[in-house]
Formats: sequence, C-alpha cells, structure tokens
Amino acid sequence: MASEDLIELKFRLADGTDIGPTKYSPATTVASLKEKILAQWPKEKENGPKTINDVKLINAGKILENNRTIAESRLPVGGLPGGVITMHVVVRAPLPDKNSDKVHKDSPSTMCCSCSIL
Repeated sequence: MASEDLIELKFRLADGTDIGPTKYSPATTVASLKEKILAQWPKEKENGPKTINDVKLINAGKILENNRTIAESRLPVGGLPGGVITMHVVVRAPLPDKNSDKVHKDSPSTMCCSCSIL
C-alpha cells in the first residue's frame, strides 16, 4: 500500500496527553485501534482501561464501532493532505466490586445530580 493511502491518527486522552501519531491503513478496524491504545497506554496513569470494551473512540462527535474499519467509520480521509486526525479516547469508569456487600454513602449508586438547561 502506498504511504499516501495511509491515515495518520493520534489519540487524545482525557488529561490532554496524546498517543501517537501513527499511520494506519483505511482497512484497520476500530477494535485494532483500541488494542494499540491498550498496548501504548502510559503505565504511570491510574485507572487505565483493562479491555477494548473499556475504551470508546470518538471522532467528529461520533462513537466508533469496534467491528467497523477506519474507512467505514467515514473519517475525513484526504480532507487535509498530510494532516493528522485526532480521536478522543474515553475510558469507562471501573465497575464497583461485586463482592462488596456494603454500599458507601459516597458511592455513585447513592449519589445523584441534576442539571437544567434554560
């Protein structure tokens, strides 16, 4: 595959740091991208993802599906020649321990919040 056919991506973490940029084939699946993110996740960061299901990739306001390729996800391929596409990485919060019998008063299951849009 010619190098101009490759898509250059970087992944922006919640704290503003990036993984990449790296070039990928348009046939690369979103699940493969997530596996690369897991492999390259900074070890010093707490609460990192454990599996690809803990990771959501967002591009242009859309959550990308694991079984789709980069090309099928309709990334703006060729929009900016030589440009890098930045995807946002969202990590699902760890689930509460199922073995815990006590519910803490500050746990997310007992807290609530609301918002109003005026």
